[in-house]
Amino acid sequence: MKRLTVTGLTLALALTGCGSDDNKSSSSRSSSSASSAAASSTPASSSAPAASSSTPAASSTPSSSSSSAAPVAKKNVLFFLGDGMGITTLTAMRIYEVGEAGSITIDTLPESAFVRTYSEDGQVTDSAPSMAAYMTGVKMKNEVISMTTGTNAYRADGSQFVDANGNSTCEAGNGQAVPTLLEQMKAKGYATGVVSTTRITHATPATTYSHVCNRNGENTIAAQMVPNGAGFNAALGNGIDVVLGGGLRHFLPSTVSGGRRTDSRNLVEEMKTAGYTYATNTSELLAAANTTNKLLGLFTSSDMSYELDRNPTAEPSLSEMTGKAIDILNQREKGFFLMVEGGRIDHALHASNAKRALTDGIAFDNAIKLALEKMEAVDPGLKNTLVVVTADHDHTLVINGYAERTGKTTDSHAGVLGLVKSYVNGPTKGQPTKDVDGNPYTILAFGNGPNRPATRIALDETTTSGKDYLQEAVIQLDSETHGGGDVFLGAKGMGAENFHGVIDNVEVFGLIKKAINLE
Repeated sequence: MKRLTVTGLTLALALTGCGSDDNKSSSSRSSSSASSAAASSTPASSSAPAASSSTPAASSTPSSSSSSAAPVAKKNVLFFLGDGMGITTLTAMRIYEVGEAGSITIDTLPESAFVRTYSEDGQVTDSAPSMAAYMTGVKMKNEVISMTTGTNAYRADGSQFVDANGNSTCEAGNGQAVPTLLEQMKAKGYATGVVSTTRITHATPATTYSHVCNRNGENTIAAQMVPNGAGFNAALGNGIDVVLGGGLRHFLPSTVSGGRRTDSRNLVEEMKTAGYTYATNTSELLAAANTTNKLLGLFTSSDMSYELDRNPTAEPSLSEMTGKAIDILNQREKGFFLMVEGGRIDHALHASNAKRALTDGIAFDNAIKLALEKMEAVDPGLKNTLVVVTADHDHTLVINGYAERTGKTTDSHAGVLGLVKSYVNGPTKGQPTKDVDGNPYTILAFGNGPNRPATRIALDETTTSGKDYLQEAVIQLDSETHGGGDVFLGAKGMGAENFHGVIDNVEVFGLIKKAINLE
């Protein structure tokens, strides 16, 4: 077996695999509620789900029905999705940040459950059907975005329903759109927001507002967001109120540098015409007034940078995006729905790059902490606010051996990114544990991935804690895959007590609707 040179270049190549970029073959993967599964007459080529609720009013700030009526409490739903944040990843995040005995924000959520994530056709799901299950209550096949059970992402010959430019080629009759939680709340007058560190047209954010048979049709997905434009998803009413993330390339024509659209449309200009304030960097985002009616922020051509690599003046942090979204959405009278994705946790795991995965995981946790603080300030005790935190799927990350406790990772201490060292009293205590050939091995490793050396060599912690180091894998693949383990769900606030035990991902949709009495 050819030995790999583990460098930043290897990392870049690994990230072109599962879930991180363009169209993918089936061999290199990226990443029921009765009311939601109701039959729809809308074909797959249509952007509006026929089963969705009535069209919302033109204004996103509905007025009271009677000036003398008792005020109705605003209800809010904040749904946080750590893409790929399986339980092992969550444990490693905790050790990395605060040590084995510490707690991160996710650990403090008072209600919890285990979630089964299998898809309609896969024991191991990808992000599209797993997130869509949360948003629609419907099981669907891998790579399908918010469509009915039975919808196919691939033709009978194995080719995808998408062209090389990112345009959907879904055929009429291949499934129907099903209404999403965002669409249903929008129809009831709630404000809505979508925030992600990936392209805003990537699988996870796309499931909240679009319907397409194959997740890689990102040009088509982008068009579904633009009010009054061709292909607009009419179930969004006057449009999503706050949209923040990456993916500018799918909003610009191919005649513009970096643009991917083949229809000559500039969707940014169309959204500005539709009333959106547009932000391109951190200062523009933070300068946007909290009374802004509609806000669009697209900060990078493709995915946003990993937290380790982010230029804070060019790209806002996930916390900054989350905070601004809350400040704007909280101005609305009815309340709001906000989805926040820590999307690049998944991409770093696909690269088997633990350091970037864990730092993005902690950035995600920090965004949750900020959100809880902000919501407690406006809704003490979260009596009218539900916060749900979960993941869409697992990865093949493992915590190896009988390592002594490491405590948190610092610039001078590798911690969980280091080598397995003996906890046993005696002359070998604190010394690296060896494999059968006498070489040390790391605490974190993967079931599969790009770094599978033909012959293992001695490692040191300066190497293993470096930001470009790729943890070793048992099976060599160009890109690490998802895993099939259950994921953690934590909840706090209104209706959080309904989340407990072992539940299926499609049940989460109904539990959220129950919490806010959304008919």
